[in-house]
Amino acid sequence: MLTPKPNCQLCKRLVEFRENNIQKFPKYYNGVVSSFGSPDSQILVIGLAPGLSGANATGRPFTGDYAGDVLYPTLKNNGFAKGNYQHHKNDDFELINVRITNSVRCVPPQNKVTAEEVKNCSKFLISELYHMKNLKVILSLGKTAHDATLKILGYKLSEYKFAHNAVHKLKNHNYILVNSYHTSRYNVNTGRLTFEMFDNVIKNIKTII
Repeated sequence: MLTPKPNCQLCKRLVEFRENNIQKFPKYYNGVVSSFGSPDSQILVIGLAPGLSGANATGRPFTGDYAGDVLYPTLKNNGFAKGNYQHHKNDDFELINVRITNSVRCVPPQNKVTAEEVKNCSKFLISELYHMKNLKVILSLGKTAHDATLKILGYKLSEYKFAHNAVHKLKNHNYILVNSYHTSRYNVNTGRLTFEMFDNVIKNIKTII
């Protein structure tokens, strides 16, 4: 499986941001965040990018920030995880039949990625998909992850429009793409996404699997 180096240099803006964060937050992980969960899983969750004080600090996707507080308990409540999720990667939390990654593997300024950064990271995402031999369901958290997935697989965005809890059968692959609004604090605080709405997405995936 093709994976980025811990100090990947592909994106100038992200490298500069990383170097600044090393100075500001020397105790943070401050590097490329690897995927979490077994590559033998049937489900791949794709997020946007590491959060500054979340995955960028802990070195594990969605760990240490609000988005993980929504994602991980919901997975556990639906039988897709076990153990005690804590805000660090050395807990005993384990995913079951789920792997988690991001469209962009390095933390971006203001939690916003550019099209070029998504494109630069796409080769790692496509490698991940093709090495997950049992992959059946892709859950995109947000439109950026949705679009990135479709583009690397060669689909037109107009044919598969993003909508919360939408289910897309990708005609040229054996994948089912499921959409959800991102589990960010902003989305929850504004009411765009509720815990119940996200739970319904995961329950929907259970019926597919």
